[in-house]
This record gives sequence, C-alpha cells and structure tokens, in this order.
Amino acid sequence: MSKATRNLLEGAGTLVVGLVLWLFTGDVEVPFVTLTKTGVVMMCVGGSLVLTGGYQALRSSAADR
Repeated sequence: MSKATRNLLEGAGTLVVGLVLWLFTGDVEVPFVTLTKTGVVMMCVGGSLVLTGGYQALRSSAADR
C-alpha cells in the first residue's frame, strides 16, 4: 500500500470517527475532555490527512507521466 493510499484511508477513518463524536456525544460527560470538541479536532486532523494523501497521489501520478 502506498503512502498516499494509507493517508487517504487513515484520514477518511479519522474524519468519520470525529464526525460521529461531534454529532452524537453532546450529552456525554467525561472528565477533562469534551467529546464534541475532540470530534472537531479529529475531523480537522482527518481532513488534513485526506488532503495530504490526495496531494501525494496527484504528485505521484504526475511524476509517472
């Protein structure tokens, strides 16, 4: 598996988990952590991984030409 594919898959998974946390954990109380804010952070990290993986995939396909 290439690095671009791995970044795309990890980013998509992190983005989905963050979205689930953000949408469905508003009523859950956990000490020291707000799960909705954690979900937003995970969505940002996942989005950046997806963008990085997309950039790497485009760059590697352009280098093959």
